[in-house]
Amino acid sequence: MFPRQNAPAEVVELTLSAPGPGEVIVRIEASGLCHSDLSAVDGTIPTRLPAVLGHEGSGIVEALGPGVANVSPGQHVALSWAPYCGHCETCLRDLPHMCEHAGPAMFAGGLLDGTTRLSHHGQPVYHYSLISSFAERAVVPAACCVPIPSDIPFPVAALVGCAVATGVGAVWRTAGVRPGERVAVFGCGGVGMSAIMAAAATGAAPIVAIDTRADKLETALRLGATDVIEWSDEPGATSGAVRRASQTGVDYAFEATGRSEVMRAAFESTRARGAAVMIGIPAPDTILSIPALDVPRGERRVIGSLYGSVRPERDFPLLLDLYRGSRLPLDELISHRLPLAEIETGMKLLQSGAAVRVVVEPNSDRSR
Repeated sequence: MFPRQNAPAEVVELTLSAPGPGEVIVRIEASGLCHSDLSAVDGTIPTRLPAVLGHEGSGIVEALGPGVANVSPGQHVALSWAPYCGHCETCLRDLPHMCEHAGPAMFAGGLLDGTTRLSHHGQPVYHYSLISSFAERAVVPAACCVPIPSDIPFPVAALVGCAVATGVGAVWRTAGVRPGERVAVFGCGGVGMSAIMAAAATGAAPIVAIDTRADKLETALRLGATDVIEWSDEPGATSGAVRRASQTGVDYAFEATGRSEVMRAAFESTRARGAAVMIGIPAPDTILSIPALDVPRGERRVIGSLYGSVRPERDFPLLLDLYRGSRLPLDELISHRLPLAEIETGMKLLQSGAAVRVVVEPNSDRSR
């Protein structure tokens, strides 16, 4: 549990209420640590506290609330933080990942009915992104559960629930990258590395990876990048290096940090008719400044990508099939595996930039 802003995690016993209508209890077997969790702790993303964080999870369904028909006890599931109602205006526009009903409930700190199933000494504890997977068990909406084959490793399935869906989806669903198109990826964490793998699987070339850490750039080369560039504190220097490496600029520059200077560098690295695809979540007051004349004169674009524009029930099985077929080496994203008791260690690893993806295993006492 994270008790308040900028406070360390506390591993405590909480009371978990029974699942309500349309809800299930999931025994959490793996949960990835995401920069969005850090942003909730430091206040970049306004979050109702105290809360159990974690939104990138997988596990086993243990019990059903009334009216659940899409999963059954004992089923292995990956968890999606973007359920959808199917009937609001946004869902009817085929944008279910931006559902008008699920989003407000998620930010309110409850489940879809607006209430919490968590408490500590009689006081409410709030959910995070409808999942709260930094726990041994979680009550989640059944609509968040995507059944997966029982032979899929839980850590891999957990990452599909956020980092992989976000990065791969940005390349395949939001941008629709085609073979031979030029790609740059700014930020080589779990999301950025997933985008690199997706671009490589598509046949994009060149694929330029940009990060501050040499070890991550080495990993990016192993996962499909053709060129690597160490980030310069001067955005123009970095974008210039990308343009040189890609021969006049890229068709798509994927930005996965949420930092305004990196967002600008991504835009400036594109060529005519190119697009900067913004994946990273910036602070609410962040302003992006770009050279305005380049937009009409070069027909250059800025595109937002939320959750990779994915439909979890369609895309999670596809991603896992490609993993099983060795087209997407998703297990290589996992740099650290820790028990839940070491969640604070995992957060520090993520914050330092030393980790690609940390996975905690709440029901294991093994440390790796």
